[in-house]
Amino acid sequence: MQNLVNFIQNIYNTKEFIPLHEPRFLGNEKKYLNDCIDSTFVSSVGKYVDIFEEKFASYVGARFAIATVNGTSALHIALLLADVKADNEVITQPLTFVATCNAISYIDAKPIFVDVDLNTLGLSPTSLENFLDINCKIIDNKCINKTTNKTIKACVPMHTFGHPCKIEDIKNICDKWNIALVEDSAESLGSYYKGKHTGTFGKVGAFSFNGNKIITSGGGGVIVTDDELLAKKAKHLTTTAKVPHPYEYKHDSIGYNYRMPNLNASLLVAQLEQVDNFIKNKKELAKKYQDFFTNSKDINFIEEPKDSDSNYWLQAVLLKNKKKRDEFLEFTNKNGIMTRPIWALMNELEMFKNAQCSDLSNSKYLEERVVNISSSVVI
Repeated sequence: MQNLVNFIQNIYNTKEFIPLHEPRFLGNEKKYLNDCIDSTFVSSVGKYVDIFEEKFASYVGARFAIATVNGTSALHIALLLADVKADNEVITQPLTFVATCNAISYIDAKPIFVDVDLNTLGLSPTSLENFLDINCKIIDNKCINKTTNKTIKACVPMHTFGHPCKIEDIKNICDKWNIALVEDSAESLGSYYKGKHTGTFGKVGAFSFNGNKIITSGGGGVIVTDDELLAKKAKHLTTTAKVPHPYEYKHDSIGYNYRMPNLNASLLVAQLEQVDNFIKNKKELAKKYQDFFTNSKDINFIEEPKDSDSNYWLQAVLLKNKKKRDEFLEFTNKNGIMTRPIWALMNELEMFKNAQCSDLSNSKYLEERVVNISSSVVI
C-alpha cells in the first residue's frame, strides 16, 4: 500500500495531506462573482440564475432546468412533480447517499429497497423486475404493493460515483408498471448512457453542486425536465408558491424557499464553462489508476460500465473483503491520503430499518469492499 501512497503523492505533486475531492476554481469564478456583487442582485433573482438554467439545460439535453439551493431540495421537488404523496411508496437502492431517502421521507412516502448491479453500483433492473413481478399488481393503472396495499408511485435510481446504471432498462420496467422514473443524478453531470445524458431518461431528474461535486457553487442543485408544465410548477413551488405580482405577497399552495441565489449561480456559470476539461482530467486520472492496479491481486479498480461514458466523479476500488478494506482505509488515512468507504446501506440505518427490501446481496458485498480514493482534478 505504500506504493499507492507514493503513486498518489506523485500524481498530485505533494507530500502534504491529499483530500478525497476538492473544488477547482480556475476560470471566471471571481469575475462573475464580483459582477454579481456589484449588481446587488445576490439572492434568488438575477441574471446568473437565468444564464445558468439555460446553459445547463442545453448541456444535458433537457428542455428546462430549474436551479435550487441543493441537490436534496431538487430531488424533493422532483418527487412532488412526479405526484408522489404521503403514504405512497418509492423504490430506490440501499447503496446511496442518505439524501436520496431523505427526499422521499420529506413527503412522508416510504422507501422500498431493491438491489444494485455489481458492475454499475446502481439500481439493478433485474432486481427491480423480480420485485415487481413477485410483490405487485396493476389495479386501475396503479402499481399496488400486495404486501402493504399501498401505491408504488416512483422509482429513484442513483448513478453511483457518476457511473450510469442500466437506466434504459429501468425506464422500460417503470413504464410497464406505471411507475414514474425520477433520476437521482446528483453525481453524474457529464455522464452518458448509450449517448444520452443521465437525468434525462425519466419524467424529471435532479443534480447536485455540493462542494465535492464535479462543478460546485458550495451548494446548489437543479431539476431538469422536458415537460413545460412541470418546469413551471417546479419554479413556482421552489419560489414559496408565490403568485406573480409586482408588490403583493399571495401564495396559492404550500411552497418551498428552494431557489438558488444569484451568487451561487454566478459561480456555476463559470464552473460549467470548465466542466468538459474537468471530466477529461478525471478520465485521465482514471486511466492512471487503472494501469496502476492492473496487476494487483487484492484490489480492483472500478471502471465505467458497458454502454456508458462516465464522468469518474469519485474514483473507487474494490477490496477482497471487509478486513482488507479496513486495513486499506487505516493505512491510507494514517499516511495523509484521504480515503473513505462507500455509504452504510440505507436499510441498516435506524430510520429505514423496517423498510421492505428485496435480496440485497450485491449491495452488502459492495458496502463491505468499496473504497473511494483521491479524485480531485489534477492541476
